[in-house]
Amino acid sequence: MAGLATSFGSGAMTNSIDDIAEHAKAFFVIGSNTTEQHPIIGMRIRQAVRQREAVLIVADPRRIDLTDFATIHLRHEPGTDIALVNGLMNIILANGWEDGEFIAARTEGFDDFKSAVEEYTPDRVAEITGVPVEQLQQAAELLAENKPTAVLWAMGITQHTTGTHNVMSLANLQMLLGNMGVPGGGTNPLRGQNNVQGACDLGGLPNVYPGYQSVTSAEVREKFAQAWGLSTADGGSQTAVGGLSSAVGLGITEMIPAAGEGKVKALYILGEDPIMSDPDTNHIRHCLESCDFILLQEIFPSETAPYADVLLPGASFAEKDGTFTNTERRIQMGRKAIESPGEAKPDWWITAELAKRVLQTSDDSRKIDPAAPYSGWEYENTAQIMAEIAALTPSYAGVRYERMENGETLQWPVKDKNHPGTPILHVGQFARGLGKFHPIEHVPPAELPDDEYPIILSTGRVLFHWHGGQMTRRSKGLLEIYPQALIEVNEDDAAKLGLNGNKRVRVSSRRGSIEAKALITDRVPPGMVYANFHFPEASANELTIAALDPIAKIPEYKVCAVKVEVAN
Repeated sequence: MAGLATSFGSGAMTNSIDDIAEHAKAFFVIGSNTTEQHPIIGMRIRQAVRQREAVLIVADPRRIDLTDFATIHLRHEPGTDIALVNGLMNIILANGWEDGEFIAARTEGFDDFKSAVEEYTPDRVAEITGVPVEQLQQAAELLAENKPTAVLWAMGITQHTTGTHNVMSLANLQMLLGNMGVPGGGTNPLRGQNNVQGACDLGGLPNVYPGYQSVTSAEVREKFAQAWGLSTADGGSQTAVGGLSSAVGLGITEMIPAAGEGKVKALYILGEDPIMSDPDTNHIRHCLESCDFILLQEIFPSETAPYADVLLPGASFAEKDGTFTNTERRIQMGRKAIESPGEAKPDWWITAELAKRVLQTSDDSRKIDPAAPYSGWEYENTAQIMAEIAALTPSYAGVRYERMENGETLQWPVKDKNHPGTPILHVGQFARGLGKFHPIEHVPPAELPDDEYPIILSTGRVLFHWHGGQMTRRSKGLLEIYPQALIEVNEDDAAKLGLNGNKRVRVSSRRGSIEAKALITDRVPPGMVYANFHFPEASANELTIAALDPIAKIPEYKVCAVKVEVAN
């Protein structure tokens, strides 16, 4: 998730869904199969196109459903997003279509950025991306003539070894056109899972405390140490304050490989199914088998469950109180509707009980002050937890249950109990002061096709299933609609393979092999196949490569090299 961090801050939607749906004159959707993965937002985009004639530019290697509503579809090669965006900006600059006033007043680093972009001429970009020069020219002109434009993306942008730089390129584009801090504009990452935004906001990243407060800051560590009643006898050293380390931790894509190397001895996995959702499944199996102790907290048995030493039954969303923070930074109440079955308990309660027992048995030399505001784990309800969040997290400072129960809909930052929230970020000024342009260069994916593995595989989800499928594969109705894994194969490639639309294919990479029914379609271009990871018997992650973005540590799920054969 850190891959969405840019010079704009935490990587949330800068504008609200209602705002862009009602005020954007154009939408630039790149790396997002919006109608299938964010159906409500996809519906609002379609409505804007149909009802008020908003312009829609879609950039995607696949012919997704949204392209049927697009003014233009840029079908670029997988892994060439930076070159594509640089090419559009090159044309904008060459024609003097940039917003000079915005650039001069609100940004820095423009000259170095401009020098880099000038190298991405239309002819060069067409060669890299496969997008004809005429389409590049048309798209750039549409962006320049239809302001404000809202840029939307999802994991088709971030799940690359260049994911962070892909996002920075889109930020460059929006600053170049002056589309930041205005209704209908902004940079708008569509979060891939429920409450991903909330998890990041509240410290679910290895380099920050809640509210994106850096673990490397002694001042931040001092604040949390005092609030949690930890000893600060070391005088606030740069390495530890009250036992709080300045070291940046590991992300999931680092933890599990470290377990395979014996560097991580135990894993506490909450509501995650790495066997299904992490790249290179064979290697993940090895790592989990090698780990000394695995604690799994889940609502259903998952593909990861056989590797767990202890299973703890968590409660589903309908069985507990709390809040979700959605993709537009909106904090929403969730209320308990039914009792949990069996011994299932809310996640916060389980975590608190574990913490109490760890403290009882620990020989940790840290001293805990029982008089500190939040030194214990004796929470009685989630309202108390929200009060602690508000006290320690500036962007959530004004969030209270009573406000939401009274009908307020709050988008952070909510600076105090009277603050109305912030529907649009960066109005008048960026969080860092001046928005910074970054010169970004195109870098090819980690693994490209060759003679042995001549086809590009890209992966994603389908409308009818969710992630590892632990819930949706338990739904009879959904299984009737989409009962098995399908591999999308282009018609030309199918003819070369001798497929007739009914045969199964075997898709193999350097890491594994799967067999599934082929779906012959023009949704994918020649030389590319598309697979999902909803079905354990034919998960795309048996094939994917664990190459990581060096900054965000996000895997390159969207590009790897495979060969496709007719399965016997």
